[in-house]
Amino acid sequence: MPRELLTVSAGQAGNQISSEFWAQLCAEHGISNDGMLEDYALAADAPHDRKDVFFYQADDERYIPRAVMIDLEPRVLNNIRNSPFKNLYNPENFYSSPDGGGAGNNFAKGHARGEMVWNDIAEMLEREAEGSDSLEARLVISLRPIPDPGIMLLHSIAGGTGSGLGSYVLERLSDIFPKKLIQTYSVFPDAGAGDVVVQPYNSLLTLRRLTEFADSVVVLDNKALSGICQDRLHVGEPSFAQTNQLVSTVMAASTQTLRYPGYMNNDLVSMIASLIPTPRCHFLTTSYTPFTSDKVEQFGTLTPASASKLTQFRVYFQARAVRKTTVLDVMRRLLQPKNRLVSTSFTSDAKSACYISVMNVIQGDVDPTDVHKSLVRIRERSLASFIPWGPASIQVALTKQSPYLKYRNRTRLGGEEAVENEVGGDARMGMKAPRVSGCMVANHTGIASLFAGHLRQYDNMRGRNAFLAEYRKEPMFENGLEEFDEARSIAQELIDEYKAAEKADYVDYGAPGQTVLSDPRARART
Repeated sequence: MPRELLTVSAGQAGNQISSEFWAQLCAEHGISNDGMLEDYALAADAPHDRKDVFFYQADDERYIPRAVMIDLEPRVLNNIRNSPFKNLYNPENFYSSPDGGGAGNNFAKGHARGEMVWNDIAEMLEREAEGSDSLEARLVISLRPIPDPGIMLLHSIAGGTGSGLGSYVLERLSDIFPKKLIQTYSVFPDAGAGDVVVQPYNSLLTLRRLTEFADSVVVLDNKALSGICQDRLHVGEPSFAQTNQLVSTVMAASTQTLRYPGYMNNDLVSMIASLIPTPRCHFLTTSYTPFTSDKVEQFGTLTPASASKLTQFRVYFQARAVRKTTVLDVMRRLLQPKNRLVSTSFTSDAKSACYISVMNVIQGDVDPTDVHKSLVRIRERSLASFIPWGPASIQVALTKQSPYLKYRNRTRLGGEEAVENEVGGDARMGMKAPRVSGCMVANHTGIASLFAGHLRQYDNMRGRNAFLAEYRKEPMFENGLEEFDEARSIAQELIDEYKAAEKADYVDYGAPGQTVLSDPRARART
């Protein structure tokens, strides 16, 4: 039996992405908005479908997500409660602060509120954990001793709730499960822009917790997400809903081997163990291609007030255009910056920047011989540089595509009849999933340049002692600002270690006589 995954999301961004993620999973498992199986799912032959990884079945045969959603203000959770998927979730697994005040974009306030409301959150998590037979928590959490669990948290590091409350939850989980794997999906803000003026402070304080208490962090960069919407999907000013759809697509692809298992990487622990050779360098990047999933139809479909049906049709197919989906083309595209969900250029800072590890999840009807030939071509063309002290190889996990999307694609586009009549022909006939698609999860030393950008932004604000008054009001800073100094020191150590990983003598990094502690979680407990 596969290990179940319990998901938790914190804050506005975390909960919005979570709702998109569950909609994506419902589509890929043939589950309707209210949790019942679609008619085509009942008739389809899908022997490898593991719905019970993310869902459990209630007494009335409805499929319920193993999801806990927490926030300090009710707006986003109320939107989810009133969405088309309102009957999908367990209503007891929503938590919003009774006073609805939020965290005011203040990490320290969100962290303090986390301590105040933890007992209520812990009760929800414990209830979900007790209902699982073999829990491996994902996108969040379990509270009982279980064999080899994994823990994942979905949040943003820029605001107050996702950063502060999310960090407090992360700290408590690390204390409860000191030997268990903890993974997060963390949304990083654009260091040169953003709606939160104090995001440099919040980001740095959260980065410290991600370094010390998480075993794996999947970095989702807002700047890169906006760039993909603009350049790949032809959306001039992408909304949060659209970027969240991209994130949910990549998240679903990265868990494909868990939900439709093959011969390897069928559990979270084995996936993470193959990507992170040392404790501190655990920040992962993702790439995806082609961006032509069923979600893309929402990008190309405009309202009648803003465009004609013919324009809708053209934009829709422009966004979905795919010239080629051979195995080689997919694996080559995964290495290109334009398909990466992190905006930093891995070759701009230093020619020595390199991959520590790479895993490609290839979906579709793929011949393993084609995979081998593609790996040979990539090596011959030197499309990827690897660390000098480890294996120079790309791991490949093959998995089947969801058998249900082909049925869903034929029935989902609203208002298509008008498009058909205007342009002639059936638009739905072209809505095939690509023959081959891929998701890359990689560990690359170039991620240090992203952290360095946030560190420079912090230094600029801290050098002027700007916007510190609200932080001083909270217990974390009432006796001084040393917490900021410690967070900056840890962020600098993280950058230095990624730079050191580019050199052959990295195997001696952190050895006796050096000041760097090799296990950040051990230091956090000292």
